[in-house]
Amino acid sequence: MTSDKPSKRLLSLDALRGFDMLLISGGGTFIALMHGKTDMGWLNTIALQMEHPDWGDPITFFDFIFPLFLFISGVSLSFSINSRLARGVSRPALYRKAAIRMALLIVLGIFYKNVPLNIYDPAHIRYSSVLGRIGLATFFTTLLYVNYSWQQRLLWVAGILLSFYAAMFLIPVPGYGAGDLSMEGNLMGYIDRAIMPGRLINGVYDENALATSLPAFTLTILGAWAGDILRNRQTTPNYKAGLLAMIGAGSIGLGILWGLHFPIIKKLWSGSFILVTGGASFMALSLFYWLIDVKKITGWAFFFEVIGLNSLLIYLANRYIDFNYTSARIFSGFYTPVAEKWHEVIETFGAMILVWLFLYFFYKKRIFLKV
Repeated sequence: MTSDKPSKRLLSLDALRGFDMLLISGGGTFIALMHGKTDMGWLNTIALQMEHPDWGDPITFFDFIFPLFLFISGVSLSFSINSRLARGVSRPALYRKAAIRMALLIVLGIFYKNVPLNIYDPAHIRYSSVLGRIGLATFFTTLLYVNYSWQQRLLWVAGILLSFYAAMFLIPVPGYGAGDLSMEGNLMGYIDRAIMPGRLINGVYDENALATSLPAFTLTILGAWAGDILRNRQTTPNYKAGLLAMIGAGSIGLGILWGLHFPIIKKLWSGSFILVTGGASFMALSLFYWLIDVKKITGWAFFFEVIGLNSLLIYLANRYIDFNYTSARIFSGFYTPVAEKWHEVIETFGAMILVWLFLYFFYKKRIFLKV
């Protein structure tokens, strides 16, 4: 944890991270709860986009949230690594820091996913987690970033995604054969069942286990490339925003085309899913950067910045602090006369307010939880 004022940062990046974390920490649930509450079809459609679909169903906007965070982690990595190198930090020191951070995030992820953690029953502990994947992705990307150019790192992305693609369709799974993309029969699930300790979230499969890590890592590698684009002092801000948007559009197009054979499946982290969500991440970063850092329309960004500067804090706090319970205790007296179907919606909205005020307190105190 640090209590010093953060150094000069890219406001659009903090705002985008805050937007992402808001959806994770209650915003997505609030919108999802709006489904069926009114006769407005467009609102019901948006609400349905805030839920993860079943295996094989078309992806939703909510499937984009975690890939976006992996991408943002890569953008931040580009800035932080170059800042440390400029201060004379050695490569071994960068590796050590990344390794320590990875280990801490894996441990925090295990505690997060196993509340309460029963250390006496390791066979039923879930070892895979969102935090663990972020730690692994940033460590892997650090190794590549320090040792390869951005062109070479893109070749790594292509090599990883194409190798994953080939393995899925060419290596047979006992009892299912090659190319089976079902939850039970896909190659990645078979590998995780063979090598992962503890339990998998679906028994036969876990989307955040080891086998699908490599394709997920490519989102962080792509984010580091986006960070390099933003750091380039030889191009104008408008050019940077336009380039990010063009890369994003091209990536989405390639992903949709690839999806005709290798379906866009979030839980499988298929190559088509990586390209579509990676492209959407480029476009989201382009939009936030253009509005905030290019056009200087910043008034609205503060709300998200408060969240984005303490993303780890609110992610952990949401697991151990019941903001909805507190919201009900504080606000239930005000919404009692409202139709009962709206009570949960209002309670969730109140929880979002409490989350933001909680983070604003730490923001004012200049306390930012980092690993």
